[in-house]
Amino acid sequence: MQKTLSLLLALFLVGCSSNRLLIKEVDRNLESGFYKNQFTGLFVYHPATGDTLINYNGEKYFTPASNTKIFTFYTAHKLLPEYLPTLRYAVHNDTIYMEGIGNPASLHPYLKDSSLVNFLKKQNNIKLYLKNLEDKSLGPGWAWDDYDTYYSPERSALPLYGNVVGLSKGDSLYVSPNYFSKDVIVANNTYRRVQSENKFYLPPTRKDTIAVPFITDSVTIKKVLEDVIDQEIQITRYFPEEEKKLIYGIKADSVYKRMMWVSDNFIAEQLLILASSTLSDTLNGGKARKHILENELSEIQQNPRWVDGSGLSRYNLFTPQSIVFVLNELYKEISKEKLFDIFPTGGETGTLENYFKGDPEPYIHAKTGTLSNNYCLSGYLITKSGKTLIFSFMNNHYRGGSTEVKQQMTPLLEWIRDNY
Repeated sequence: MQKTLSLLLALFLVGCSSNRLLIKEVDRNLESGFYKNQFTGLFVYHPATGDTLINYNGEKYFTPASNTKIFTFYTAHKLLPEYLPTLRYAVHNDTIYMEGIGNPASLHPYLKDSSLVNFLKKQNNIKLYLKNLEDKSLGPGWAWDDYDTYYSPERSALPLYGNVVGLSKGDSLYVSPNYFSKDVIVANNTYRRVQSENKFYLPPTRKDTIAVPFITDSVTIKKVLEDVIDQEIQITRYFPEEEKKLIYGIKADSVYKRMMWVSDNFIAEQLLILASSTLSDTLNGGKARKHILENELSEIQQNPRWVDGSGLSRYNLFTPQSIVFVLNELYKEISKEKLFDIFPTGGETGTLENYFKGDPEPYIHAKTGTLSNNYCLSGYLITKSGKTLIFSFMNNHYRGGSTEVKQQMTPLLEWIRDNY
């Protein structure tokens, strides 16, 4: 008995010593001159013991950028089924009434879900209802002059092709969807699209494919869809009272992985809208956010200001501690192998392919968050002793680029890996 107590005391003292060294190393790094003119937070949690290992401004609010997608992923995980619903419809007097529910995968250039098109090609007398989305096409706090950039597509009830036009110029002009071929001008221009209409510009010397958001008004959606299924569709302001049914498309995990690996803003926004379709007939990402915060995340200590799905908005405010809380919920509910595959892996995949490399094994599985003057990294860290730690490392308001910030973060994360 005495030997057992002595061993436990020794392990306790070793653990205390390790924690003191950890805190000392964090303080030495984060209180250096590099960090003095920016705002930095680091929160590290050990899920196996429930211990907080590091809390450096962990309860303070930061601009999260695409770390917001961690909350979006959790919302989708809780509200959406294994196969994502694609379309809601009802049959009335031999007519198919259909309404979009926000699914981002239909004809998406990477996801390539054709379930919507395959269903509609088998139908006659199609009527399209587009009045069920309450969200605006652009999110609150989004930069207006990003309207023509690939990372800022419009939000819509029935997204098609990722709500972007793919353009390239090789031996011939490539336009996808083909419906917009008549609207493309090969010429240099300050913007890639006219702000108020679907007229696009492709620089004549551009060899790679560029993606330009298109305006998702009802007439455009109707015409693009008609062009794909090769039959007429009528727009209706009325949806019948008959029972509504759903058709389902691709597996949710493939969509989540695309969102997290490349930090796809469009997928993130549409997943919140799609999640809201499980709560009511009207689509509103705010309803999904409110539901999750008031129910599944009701115990979160610092309630976030959460205004969009992607993190494009600078109105979002999250604490490192609240992000770790959600990461821990995911860790408890999803197998480690599956979860780590959905998150980018340092030195190997997605937005972390060139950063936070292992030695030799990967040790970081995390989501990046980047806006000008803001870089955040939150996820899972595997120590050399085999422990899994959950962390959120947030950097706001630095003047330089993110590369130098990553270079400063790397040795500290490696020290935690090697010494805990």
